[in-house]
Amino acid sequence: MRRAKTPHRPARIWLPTTAGLALAIAAVCAPAQDTRLPDIGSSAGAVLSPAKQSEYGQMLLAQLRHYNYVLEDPLVDGWLRTTGNRLASSSDQPQQPFTFFMMRDRSINAFATLGGYVGMNAGLVLAAESEDEVAAVLAHEVAHVTQSHVLRGVERAQRDQVPMLLAMLGAIAVASQSGSSSSDDAAMAVVAGAQGLALQRQIDYTRSNESEADRLGIRTLSRAGYDPEGMASMFERMQAVSRTNQGGDRERLPDYLRTHPVTTTRISEARDRAERMDRDTVQVTTTTPEGTRTERVPVNAAADAPTRGFGNPMLPVDLRLPANAIGGIDSVQFGWARERLRVLSANTAAQAVREYEAMRRNGTLTDAQRYGLAFARQRLNELDAAGQAYAALLDEYPGDVWLALGVAEIDARSGRIAQADERFERLIERMPRNPAVVLTYAAALAERNTPEAGLRAQAILRPLLNGSSGDPAFQRAFARASETAGDPVRAGEAWAEAAVLGGRPEQALIQLNTLKKREDLDYYARTRIDARIASITPTVLELRRQGIRDEDLRRR
Repeated sequence: MRRAKTPHRPARIWLPTTAGLALAIAAVCAPAQDTRLPDIGSSAGAVLSPAKQSEYGQMLLAQLRHYNYVLEDPLVDGWLRTTGNRLASSSDQPQQPFTFFMMRDRSINAFATLGGYVGMNAGLVLAAESEDEVAAVLAHEVAHVTQSHVLRGVERAQRDQVPMLLAMLGAIAVASQSGSSSSDDAAMAVVAGAQGLALQRQIDYTRSNESEADRLGIRTLSRAGYDPEGMASMFERMQAVSRTNQGGDRERLPDYLRTHPVTTTRISEARDRAERMDRDTVQVTTTTPEGTRTERVPVNAAADAPTRGFGNPMLPVDLRLPANAIGGIDSVQFGWARERLRVLSANTAAQAVREYEAMRRNGTLTDAQRYGLAFARQRLNELDAAGQAYAALLDEYPGDVWLALGVAEIDARSGRIAQADERFERLIERMPRNPAVVLTYAAALAERNTPEAGLRAQAILRPLLNGSSGDPAFQRAFARASETAGDPVRAGEAWAEAAVLGGRPEQALIQLNTLKKREDLDYYARTRIDARIASITPTVLELRRQGIRDEDLRRR
C-alpha cells in the first residue's frame, strides 16, 4: 500500500494523528447527551440494529488496519482481550459483545464506538503503573457502550454521520495518492477538521456522560477483581503528564484528557467511590510457580456478584460466584505486555534498546524491563544476548508462556530446529488453543517452507479456525501454511479473508472471483466461495458509495 511521505518527516508521522482520528470517531458516534440512564422506551436501538452496529464497527477496524494504525501481536492481543473480556463480563450488560484492539500510537488515548469496539493506544499502557489503571480506562469505555452513550449519540445525529466517518478515511486515502510534498498536509488537514468538530462535540459529551461512565466503570472494575483505586490513580497520572510533559508530538498533551477532562473533583469522586468499594472487598495475593496473582474479592460475594447463568441449564438459576472466581489477575503478565508494547511501538528496535539503556543508567532494570530489552535484541537479531536473557528470566519464572515462546523462537532462528520443535510441541500439548502459542509456532514452521512444515502448521491452526476467523494474523498464517502444504484453494480463501479484515474488501472480491474459476474446485469449496462473495459485495458497494476505492486497484 502506498503511503504519504515527505522528505522532512519520518514515515510514522501518521501515528500522532491516530488519536485524533479515534477521537473523531468516538465523538461523532457519541455526541452530547442529557440523559443519564437509558430508559426502557428508548428508540436508540431502532436507529441502528445490533447487526448494523457490528457491521460499522468491523468496517472501522478494517480501515484502521488498512492504514497501519492497529498494533497486532498475538501475545499483546491475548492479554488485552483477556483484560477487556473480564471487565465486559462483569459489566451491567454482560451479553454485549466487545472487540478490544491496540493502537500503535504512543499518545495516551482510548475510545469506544459502535458495536462494542474499544481501541486503546499503546501510550496509555506505557503510562500506567499497574493493570488496575489500564483496566480502569477500559471499564470506563465499556460503560459508555453498555449505557448506550454511543448509540444514543447516533440517534440524535443524522443517519449518514456514521458512514461519514468512513468517507473521512477515504479522503485521507485520496490525499495520500498525491506524490507532491503537500500530500501529508492535505491529509493532516482532513484529520484536523475532524478533530475540530470532535472536540466541540466531545465537550458536551463529557459533561453529561463522563460521571456516569466513571460511576459504573468503577463498579465494573471492582466486580472484575481489580483495585477500584486504579481509576483515581490513573486520572492523577494523566493529569501529571499534562502538567509536566513538554515533549514533541509523540509525547504531547494526552489526547484522552482532551476528550475526558480530568478535574480535581472528578479525581476526588473516583477516590471516594474506591474507598466505599474497598470496605466491601479484601485484597488477596496468591503465589504459584508460574507467578503471582493479586485480586480483590468481595467480602460478601453473593450480595454483589451478578449472576451470569453460565449458559448451563444443569446449574441452579440462583448460583452466584464472584466475577474473579474463575481466574485471578496476573500482575507479571501486565509487565511483559507493557514492555513488549514499548518495543513494538518504538520507531525501530534499536531505538527501543536505547530506551532501555537509558533506563539502566537511572537504576536497575525490573524483570519486566529485562524482558523488554531481550525482546528488542531479538528483533535486532542479537540472538545470543536475547536467548541468555530469556533463559535467566525463565529460571525465575518457570513455565511462563511469554518467556518460553521467546526461547523457542531464538532456538528456531538460531538453527536449533529439533530443540525449538521440542519446546513448541510441549507448549502446544499444554495449551493447544492458545492463539499466541499456535501463531508463533506456525510462523516458525512457515520459515522452513517445506510441505511437512506446512502440513504441521495447518494441523495446529485448524482447531482455531472458528474462534480466530476475525483475526487477520491468523488468516495470513493459515494462508501461508496452506500454500506450503499444497492446498491452494484453502490458501486463496484465507488470503481473501485477510484482505477483508485488513480493509481491502475489493481485493478480496477479486481474489475470490479468480479462485472461483479454478476447475479443481469441489462442490463445497465453490459453495463457500459463492457465499463469501455475496457477503463481501455489500461492503464494497457501501465503500464505493462513500467514494472509498482501493488505491492499489485504482493504479492498475
